[in-house]
Amino acid sequence: MRTLGILLAAGASRRFGARDKLLADWNGAPLVLAAARALEASGCDALVAIVSSERVAVSLPPSFKVHHVAPGLPLSESWRAARGVATSRRAERALFVLGDMPFVSTDTLRALVNSDGGSRACTFDGIPMPPALLTAQDSRHAPDQDGDHGARELLRALPPKSLIPLSAEEASDIDTPEDLRHHRVNVRREDRA
Repeated sequence: MRTLGILLAAGASRRFGARDKLLADWNGAPLVLAAARALEASGCDALVAIVSSERVAVSLPPSFKVHHVAPGLPLSESWRAARGVATSRRAERALFVLGDMPFVSTDTLRALVNSDGGSRACTFDGIPMPPALLTAQDSRHAPDQDGDHGARELLRALPPKSLIPLSAEEASDIDTPEDLRHHRVNVRREDRA
């Protein structure tokens, strides 16, 4: 398989409170569906979602093969699980997308999928970040991190020519209920304009 799309949707949502942020209402659907639908349209050969909640799993489109991890684990554990899935499926490369980034566009994901050469990532304000397309070789040699770091060191080591700039909106993620309210208000204002 050439490109495996991996949706990381197993975060602990600690800053969001008791509710699972990935199930929060976003334009009449669970938040996680925005990233899932963009990934679904990106041109990957197969799709996998790393989840810790059955409710998140059943909210995803049927095109996603679900891989469960224990709830409450940091992002680094989802990252390890995702790398394991990519290796077991013999993907030449994997496109990693975070489930709490609802503004990432299909065009950005397609640019990553259609790129030639090595690993690539996005960047905002000089900081490399997901979504990221990682070759099997780079993924295998990435250092394991603890906590909520995932592939941070690997992305920081990518050369500037391997980074695709994101707008401030695309780079936004939903970490707190305030983030959700803020972005909902801004989306509604844009709809009225």
